[in-house]
Amino acid sequence: MRNHIIKSFFIFLYVMTSYVFSTQADTTIEIRNNCPFTVWAAAVPGGGRPLEYGGTWKIEPDITVVSSTKKGRIWGRTNCNFNTFGRSQCQTGDCNGLLECQGYGTPPVTLAEYALNQFNNSDFLDISLVDGFNIPMEFSPASADECSVRIRCTADIIGQCPNELRTPGGCNNPCTVFKTEEYCCPSVSCGPTNYSRFFKDRCSTSYSYPMDDSTSTFICPGGTSYKVVFCP
Repeated sequence: MRNHIIKSFFIFLYVMTSYVFSTQADTTIEIRNNCPFTVWAAAVPGGGRPLEYGGTWKIEPDITVVSSTKKGRIWGRTNCNFNTFGRSQCQTGDCNGLLECQGYGTPPVTLAEYALNQFNNSDFLDISLVDGFNIPMEFSPASADECSVRIRCTADIIGQCPNELRTPGGCNNPCTVFKTEEYCCPSVSCGPTNYSRFFKDRCSTSYSYPMDDSTSTFICPGGTSYKVVFCP
Protein backbone atom coordinates (compact mmCIF):
# COMPACT_ATOMS: atom_id res chain seq x y z
CA MET A 1 0.00 0.00 0.00
CA ARG A 2 2.80 2.37 0.95
CA ASN A 3 4.67 1.71 -2.32
CA HIS A 4 1.50 2.38 -4.26
CA ILE A 5 1.08 5.76 -2.55
CA ILE A 6 4.70 6.70 -3.22
CA LYS A 7 4.40 5.67 -6.87
CA SER A 8 1.18 7.68 -7.24
CA PHE A 9 2.87 10.71 -5.70
CA PHE A 10 5.75 10.62 -8.15
CA ILE A 11 3.39 10.18 -11.08
CA PHE A 12 1.44 13.23 -9.89
CA LEU A 13 4.66 15.22 -9.45
CA TYR A 14 5.83 14.28 -12.96
CA VAL A 15 2.51 15.27 -14.52
CA MET A 16 2.42 18.62 -12.71
CA THR A 17 6.06 19.38 -13.56
CA SER A 18 5.47 18.53 -17.21
CA TYR A 19 2.39 20.75 -17.22
CA VAL A 20 4.23 23.72 -15.73
CA PHE A 21 7.14 23.35 -18.13
CA SER A 22 4.88 22.97 -21.14
CA THR A 23 2.88 26.11 -20.31
CA GLN A 24 6.03 28.14 -19.66
CA ALA A 25 7.59 26.98 -22.95
CA ASP A 26 4.67 28.49 -24.87
CA THR A 27 6.24 31.96 -24.60
CA THR A 28 7.18 33.15 -28.09
CA ILE A 29 8.62 36.32 -29.60
CA GLU A 30 7.69 37.12 -33.19
CA ILE A 31 10.12 39.39 -35.01
CA ARG A 32 8.62 41.27 -37.97
CA ASN A 33 10.23 43.56 -40.53
CA ASN A 34 8.04 46.45 -41.69
CA CYS A 35 11.01 48.39 -43.09
CA PRO A 36 11.13 48.95 -46.88
CA PHE A 37 14.54 47.25 -46.95
CA THR A 38 16.06 43.96 -45.83
CA VAL A 39 16.86 43.69 -42.13
CA TRP A 40 19.08 40.88 -40.91
CA ALA A 41 17.34 40.11 -37.63
CA ALA A 42 19.53 38.95 -34.75
CA ALA A 43 18.73 37.40 -31.39
CA VAL A 44 20.91 36.17 -28.54
CA PRO A 45 19.96 33.51 -27.76
CA GLY A 46 18.40 32.57 -31.10
CA GLY A 47 20.82 33.29 -33.93
CA GLY A 48 19.78 35.35 -36.93
CA ARG A 49 18.23 35.45 -40.38
CA PRO A 50 17.39 37.95 -43.14
CA LEU A 51 13.88 39.41 -43.20
CA GLU A 52 12.52 41.08 -46.32
CA TYR A 53 9.66 43.57 -46.01
CA GLY A 54 6.78 41.82 -44.25
CA GLY A 55 8.93 38.86 -43.24
CA THR A 56 8.64 37.26 -39.80
CA TRP A 57 10.73 35.04 -37.58
CA LYS A 58 9.47 33.42 -34.39
CA ILE A 59 11.78 32.47 -31.54
CA GLU A 60 10.86 30.50 -28.42
CA PRO A 61 13.00 31.44 -25.40
CA ASP A 62 13.46 28.49 -23.06
CA ILE A 63 12.27 29.70 -19.66
CA THR A 64 12.26 26.25 -18.05
CA VAL A 65 16.01 26.17 -17.45
CA VAL A 66 18.58 28.25 -15.58
CA SER A 67 18.01 31.96 -15.10
CA SER A 68 20.71 33.19 -17.49
CA THR A 69 19.00 31.63 -20.51
CA LYS A 70 15.75 33.45 -19.77
CA LYS A 71 17.38 36.76 -20.69
CA GLY A 72 18.17 37.99 -24.16
CA ARG A 73 18.27 40.77 -26.70
CA ILE A 74 16.98 41.26 -30.23
CA TRP A 75 18.17 43.74 -32.82
CA GLY A 76 18.35 44.38 -36.53
CA ARG A 77 21.42 44.52 -38.75
CA THR A 78 21.56 46.69 -41.85
CA ASN A 79 23.46 46.65 -45.16
CA CYS A 80 24.87 43.14 -44.84
CA ASN A 81 26.27 41.08 -47.69
CA PHE A 82 26.59 37.45 -46.66
CA ASN A 83 28.52 34.95 -48.74
CA THR A 84 27.72 31.26 -49.19
CA PHE A 85 29.60 30.46 -45.99
CA GLY A 86 27.34 32.73 -43.92
CA ARG A 87 30.04 35.36 -43.38
CA SER A 88 29.66 39.10 -43.84
CA GLN A 89 30.28 42.54 -42.43
CA CYS A 90 27.13 44.52 -41.67
CA GLN A 91 27.11 48.31 -41.58
CA THR A 92 25.28 48.30 -38.23
CA GLY A 93 24.64 45.59 -35.66
CA ASP A 94 27.30 43.21 -36.96
CA CYS A 95 28.04 40.17 -34.75
CA ASN A 96 31.56 39.07 -35.70
CA GLY A 97 30.53 38.59 -39.32
CA LEU A 98 28.18 35.69 -38.52
CA LEU A 99 24.67 35.18 -39.89
CA GLU A 100 23.74 33.15 -36.81
CA CYS A 101 24.74 35.56 -34.05
CA GLN A 102 26.45 34.10 -31.00
CA GLY A 103 27.50 37.42 -29.45
CA TYR A 104 26.09 40.91 -29.20
CA GLY A 105 25.89 43.37 -32.09
CA THR A 106 28.32 46.19 -32.75
CA PRO A 107 26.94 49.68 -32.00
CA PRO A 108 25.03 51.60 -33.11
CA VAL A 109 22.07 49.31 -32.62
CA THR A 110 18.50 49.62 -31.29
CA LEU A 111 17.93 46.82 -28.78
CA ALA A 112 14.89 44.96 -27.51
CA GLU A 113 15.86 43.36 -24.18
CA TYR A 114 13.95 40.88 -22.05
CA ALA A 115 14.21 38.88 -18.84
CA LEU A 116 11.46 36.26 -18.61
CA ASN A 117 9.89 34.46 -15.66
CA GLN A 118 11.75 36.48 -13.07
CA PHE A 119 10.68 37.58 -9.57
CA ASN A 120 7.04 36.81 -8.84
CA ASN A 121 6.78 35.09 -12.27
CA SER A 122 7.06 38.44 -14.06
CA ASP A 123 8.63 39.33 -17.40
CA PHE A 124 10.74 42.48 -17.73
CA LEU A 125 11.20 44.14 -21.10
CA ASP A 126 12.67 47.32 -22.57
CA ILE A 127 13.97 49.06 -25.65
CA SER A 128 17.51 50.30 -25.13
CA LEU A 129 19.37 53.09 -26.91
CA VAL A 130 22.40 52.70 -24.65
CA ASP A 131 24.22 51.20 -27.68
CA GLY A 132 22.87 53.88 -30.01
CA PHE A 133 20.15 53.68 -32.68
CA ASN A 134 19.93 52.15 -36.12
CA ILE A 135 16.31 51.03 -36.77
CA PRO A 136 12.93 52.25 -35.41
CA MET A 137 11.42 49.56 -33.18
CA GLU A 138 8.39 48.45 -31.22
CA PHE A 139 8.46 45.84 -28.44
CA SER A 140 5.07 44.83 -27.11
CA PRO A 141 2.88 41.86 -26.14
CA ALA A 142 1.48 39.88 -29.05
CA SER A 143 -1.99 40.58 -27.66
CA ALA A 144 -3.16 43.51 -25.56
CA ASP A 145 -5.32 41.01 -23.68
CA GLU A 146 -2.14 39.52 -22.22
CA CYS A 147 -0.54 42.82 -21.19
CA SER A 148 -1.12 46.46 -22.16
CA VAL A 149 2.56 47.50 -22.31
CA ARG A 150 3.69 49.01 -25.62
CA ILE A 151 7.21 50.35 -26.08
CA ARG A 152 8.05 52.27 -29.24
CA CYS A 153 11.00 54.25 -30.53
CA THR A 154 10.19 55.70 -33.96
CA ALA A 155 11.72 59.20 -33.87
CA ASP A 156 14.02 60.45 -36.62
CA ILE A 157 17.08 59.93 -34.46
CA ILE A 158 19.43 59.32 -37.38
CA GLY A 159 18.32 62.50 -39.15
CA GLN A 160 18.64 64.60 -35.97
CA CYS A 161 21.76 62.88 -34.59
CA PRO A 162 24.44 65.22 -33.18
CA ASN A 163 27.34 65.55 -35.60
CA GLU A 164 29.83 63.95 -33.20
CA LEU A 165 27.63 60.82 -32.89
CA ARG A 166 26.87 60.41 -36.58
CA THR A 167 28.02 57.22 -38.26
CA PRO A 168 26.96 55.47 -41.49
CA GLY A 169 23.57 53.83 -40.97
CA GLY A 170 22.94 55.03 -37.43
CA CYS A 171 23.47 57.33 -34.47
CA ASN A 172 26.23 56.19 -32.13
CA ASN A 173 26.16 56.04 -28.37
CA PRO A 174 28.55 58.51 -26.68
CA CYS A 175 30.50 55.76 -24.87
CA THR A 176 31.61 54.27 -28.20
CA VAL A 177 32.71 57.70 -29.43
CA PHE A 178 34.31 59.27 -26.34
CA LYS A 179 35.16 56.22 -24.17
CA THR A 180 35.00 58.18 -20.91
CA GLU A 181 33.46 57.23 -17.55
CA GLU A 182 30.94 60.05 -17.85
CA TYR A 183 29.40 58.47 -20.93
CA CYS A 184 30.19 54.79 -20.37
CA CYS A 185 28.60 54.86 -16.89
CA PRO A 186 30.62 52.13 -15.12
CA SER A 187 29.02 52.70 -11.70
CA VAL A 188 25.54 53.04 -10.21
CA SER A 189 26.28 56.67 -9.33
CA CYS A 190 26.35 57.87 -12.95
CA GLY A 191 23.59 60.09 -14.27
CA PRO A 192 22.17 61.43 -17.52
CA THR A 193 24.23 63.54 -19.91
CA ASN A 194 23.33 65.92 -22.73
CA TYR A 195 23.73 63.04 -25.16
CA SER A 196 21.52 60.65 -23.20
CA ARG A 197 18.91 63.43 -23.00
CA PHE A 198 19.01 63.69 -26.79
CA PHE A 199 17.85 60.06 -27.01
CA LYS A 200 15.41 60.36 -24.08
CA ASP A 201 13.71 63.45 -25.47
CA ARG A 202 12.89 61.54 -28.65
CA CYS A 203 12.07 58.12 -27.21
CA SER A 204 10.89 58.73 -23.66
CA THR A 205 10.16 55.08 -22.84
CA SER A 206 13.57 53.79 -23.98
CA TYR A 207 16.79 53.40 -22.01
CA SER A 208 19.07 56.35 -22.71
CA TYR A 209 21.93 55.43 -20.32
CA PRO A 210 22.62 52.34 -18.18
CA MET A 211 20.96 53.60 -14.97
CA ASP A 212 17.80 54.84 -16.71
CA ASP A 213 15.60 52.17 -15.08
CA SER A 214 12.67 54.03 -13.56
CA THR A 215 11.07 55.12 -16.85
CA SER A 216 12.39 52.42 -19.15
CA THR A 217 11.70 48.96 -17.69
CA PHE A 218 8.22 47.47 -18.16
CA ILE A 219 6.57 44.42 -16.61
CA CYS A 220 4.17 41.82 -17.98
CA PRO A 221 2.92 38.54 -16.49
CA GLY A 222 5.09 35.50 -17.06
CA GLY A 223 3.96 33.41 -20.01
CA THR A 224 3.11 36.43 -22.17
CA SER A 225 4.09 36.21 -25.84
CA TYR A 226 5.66 39.23 -27.55
CA LYS A 227 6.39 40.88 -30.87
CA VAL A 228 9.34 42.95 -31.97
CA VAL A 229 8.63 45.10 -35.03
CA PHE A 230 11.26 46.90 -37.09
CA CYS A 231 9.89 50.17 -38.55
CA PRO A 232 6.46 49.91 -36.83
